[in-house]
Amino acid sequence: MTNGTATTDLDATLERYRVELTGYCYRMLGSSFEAEDAVQDTMIRAWRSLDKFEGRSSLRSWLYRIATNVCLDMLSAGNKRARPMDLTESTPLAQAALSPRPDHTWLEPMPDGRVLPTPADPAEAAVAKESVRLAFMAALQRLPARQRAVLILREVLAWKASEVAELLDTSVASVNSALQRARATLAERREPGADASVSDPLDEDQKKLLDRYVAAFEGYDMSALTALLHEDAVMTMPPFDLWLTGADDITGFMTTLGAACAHSKLVPVEVNGLPGFAQYKPDPDNGGYTPWAVQALEISDGRITGFHCFLDTQRWFPLFGLPLRLEAETDEVEQGAQRG
Repeated sequence: MTNGTATTDLDATLERYRVELTGYCYRMLGSSFEAEDAVQDTMIRAWRSLDKFEGRSSLRSWLYRIATNVCLDMLSAGNKRARPMDLTESTPLAQAALSPRPDHTWLEPMPDGRVLPTPADPAEAAVAKESVRLAFMAALQRLPARQRAVLILREVLAWKASEVAELLDTSVASVNSALQRARATLAERREPGADASVSDPLDEDQKKLLDRYVAAFEGYDMSALTALLHEDAVMTMPPFDLWLTGADDITGFMTTLGAACAHSKLVPVEVNGLPGFAQYKPDPDNGGYTPWAVQALEISDGRITGFHCFLDTQRWFPLFGLPLRLEAETDEVEQGAQRG
């Protein structure tokens, strides 16, 4: 076998693990772009130290060990990603003001396809989706880094305690203790959105709810939208720290500070294990539509309970493979985005 062939084979072997490693690093870091950087660093470190891989563990376990060390190094500064409701109190509409915070403050959205492998077992797929939902991701951010790793490896990826102990160079007793403390921390506070219940795939009632949502949002019909929102629904808009609670304040915001979103177009996306949409708002200067937000929707008991809009379109739309402009006639573009 030539060196070129060996290199190609190794690249292909490592590449098979990219999606699951990205999912792991994303859960650890809470950042889409940092997760992808961490996986790239993992691949480079694996390449450089392949001659030290002695085969005592599987290649997969070895890669996870490297990825864990990369993530722990990145988390050593103590940075914790957050949602607006983790930082401030809900703001009444009368006091609403749009105050941005730096990018590194926020828990970031992620396309499902970049972090969720396709397991044969539907139950495994459901667990994987639940483990990247915004509420669970926010809960993970409350844990110290090593506890976070233990919880993800044990409860999301179903590793044995002995396997996690070997990966972290610690004892089984230490792993079990860390897991117990992590569970206790998560049980202390129920995260907003933790009760969201989304079938995989969506059931007929959920599909109908989303169809009604699209019709209400694109028609900017606040009465119809109010009927779809839970009475305690939450709306967030990172990078702004403002967040609103309740249909009255949400729809009130949309018809005042958010009035420019009227007559927007929505393109379906799969984000953080949740149904979502790329929102394009009308471009009054050039015609057509310009990117405005990636929306992630939390649903419970037939109503929308969370309405999360990520507004940094120059970062998010390319990440989701979305065009940075829609023409006035959008049917073909929308279909193409859905296929992609």
